[in-house]
Amino acid sequence: MHRSRIVRSALAAAAGAGLLVTLGSQAAFARDAGVGELYFNGHIVGTVVPPAHVDPGTGRDPFFKVTNGVSNQLGIAGVGPGSPGFNGGDWEVFTVTFNVSPYLLTSGADVAAAQAKGDVTVTRQAAQDFRCPITSTAVV
Repeated sequence: MHRSRIVRSALAAAAGAGLLVTLGSQAAFARDAGVGELYFNGHIVGTVVPPAHVDPGTGRDPFFKVTNGVSNQLGIAGVGPGSPGFNGGDWEVFTVTFNVSPYLLTSGADVAAAQAKGDVTVTRQAAQDFRCPITSTAVV
């Protein structure tokens, strides 16, 4: 009996550790989504976290994740509530990597202008697509 209790305890500990790893990875993903805030059209807006999974490559709303930006850089929604073609935060993820000294980007238009100047490289990351609604209310 004693051995059976040890095995059950070990299995419970392993399951608990797995849950912590899962929760930790979800928290990291939430941070990538902006920890409850992101930029949309030059304003910081709220977001509902944690984000939900969608199948890779199925996102429809552009979301830009800056990989090497300034310290206060948040994720950037290319569209949002009230925008033509907005699909409710069904995000298609793009990474934005600066090729020059980084500066703050706060809209999809900023990303496009930086890309046109050669300041950034924008890369589609289909495996990172996610669903996460945003509010239309500025939080700043």
